Amino acid sequence: MDNRSRPIGVFDSGIGGLTVLRALIATLPGEDFIYLGDTARLPYGTKSKEVISRYSRENSEFLLAKGIKMLVVACNTSSAVALTEISRLTIVPVIGVIEPGASAAVKASRSGKIGVIGTEATIASGAYTRAIQALRPRAEIYTRACPLLVPLVEEGWTDNDIAERTVAFYLESLRQSGIDTLLLGCTHYPLLRGLFERVLGTRVSIVDSAAATAAAVSRRLGELNLRRARSNGSQSFFVTESPDRFVRVGRRFIGDRVESAVRIDR
Repeated sequence: MDNRSRPIGVFDSGIGGLTVLRALIATLPGEDFIYLGDTARLPYGTKSKEVISRYSRENSEFLLAKGIKMLVVACNTSSAVALTEISRLTIVPVIGVIEPGASAAVKASRSGKIGVIGTEATIASGAYTRAIQALRPRAEIYTRACPLLVPLVEEGWTDNDIAERTVAFYLESLRQSGIDTLLLGCTHYPLLRGLFERVLGTRVSIVDSAAATAAAVSRRLGELNLRRARSNGSQSFFVTESPDRFVRVGRRFIGDRVESAVRIDR
């Protein structure tokens, strides 16, 4: 089998990684994608490093068994905690969302004052802080864990009073710090972009790692001569629990592309 015709594997702890998949499809419309959402074991953001690493390895093994040519770790928590281990154990190229997101934030920031929001595990890992400082050593980085935002998004509460007040509560300390760039360190957060802009104002740039990750994947495919030259790629979806809910909620992220999902056992 020509390696170029193999699919690209994408995994997330659940549904949020569909924002990354949406960017990948827009950037690489000719590629086939296999998406795995570990919906039975989410959220990853409150779990220990050991558990996150084990779940991430198992997700990678499932996708590798599908004959993928590249693995995209669309989960910020897995990228922060387990990317190095996965890359060491995996025979295909692996790309996470941390470094592309950090690079985009550094480019967007004028003053070097950058805010980062994410799950508890992502923020506690310090992965975004290290990645940003590697690119801009004098950057001032302000971080905030926002554990309530993921359930709000999954409930569809992305533009009501409760969501706005929650966002305002989490962002107040970052706003007071004078950041000029906010990096969304969770794949669910782009659905709250309107609220972030409303709370922070127009002077703060909002950076979503999805587009930067898709660009990094495209570059890597080109370097390895793995890009598929066509325009009609396909998407397949697998979940570890509740395929009907995945389809229903997933359409908020990526529209009608999520027609169905296959449940696998864990």
